[in-house]
Amino acid sequence: MFASGTTMSPEAAGRCTYLMTNTASHQQLFLVTGGTGKTGSRVAALLEAAGHPVRLGSRTAPIPFDWTDRETWGPALAGVDSIYLSYQPDLAVPGAPDVIRAFTAAARAAGVRSVVLVSGRGEPEARECELIVEDSGLAWTVVRCSFFAENFSEGAFLGDVLAGAVALPNGDVPEPFAHADDIAEVAVAALTDPRHAGQIYEISGARALTFAEAVGEIATATGREIAFIPISRPDFVAALTEYQLPTDMISLLDYLFGTILDGRNSATADGVQRALGRAPRDFSEYAKEVAATGVWTPQA
Repeated sequence: MFASGTTMSPEAAGRCTYLMTNTASHQQLFLVTGGTGKTGSRVAALLEAAGHPVRLGSRTAPIPFDWTDRETWGPALAGVDSIYLSYQPDLAVPGAPDVIRAFTAAARAAGVRSVVLVSGRGEPEARECELIVEDSGLAWTVVRCSFFAENFSEGAFLGDVLAGAVALPNGDVPEPFAHADDIAEVAVAALTDPRHAGQIYEISGARALTFAEAVGEIATATGREIAFIPISRPDFVAALTEYQLPTDMISLLDYLFGTILDGRNSATADGVQRALGRAPRDFSEYAKEVAATGVWTPQA
């Protein structure tokens, strides 16, 4: 009960609405933005495996969704109950807070009840976006992640691993690489269970490794010789440019290695344990799983 004259905050109102209506008889529709990405594809697969209707938020989806085209937002949000919000390329890029503010306002106007935001550890810009989501009037959960292990197998560093030499700055800074499967499982728990509303879950791996040590684990798992080569930031940017990565991705990686990967996130986090009641996956487990798929085996 509330005292006479007390006004509920937008956050509290959104959470109460979600808690009261989440058990309604109709089947919830989930919008998974970044539905073809590292975490979004996994979130969508888990939801679909559990029998939930899923709408992929992608430019190539039957109902297209594009962060840069706000005309696509309304159709993608129509009839949606809950959103997995994975902003591309990252919450740390310039302009992200304005987009997140506009999108969450559009979501609330469309009748969406809850949102799970995937965010980054140690990023002041990402925290600004988290606060926007927390103040949106929607029931919210934040899944705040360490550097993805999958960047070695599904991202910018796959080519280097295949070539047998990974050249990066800050190779001696420990990072507890997060497994995308852990991130997806925490997100799905939050999307489907209102008890996670209002929680911030920091997701990391079981232990911190330097990038040099991570490359060593990949070498062991594959049985290949893969060298780690420490380089300067300017040389890193030059190499990414030579590989013809998109400019926004180059800027983001330069920012991460030049600013965020300075040791501030070296400690492990307890988000997986709190959300799922189990320990997070270890990097060696990730390396063995990926090695068994042949993704890191150079083609003849």
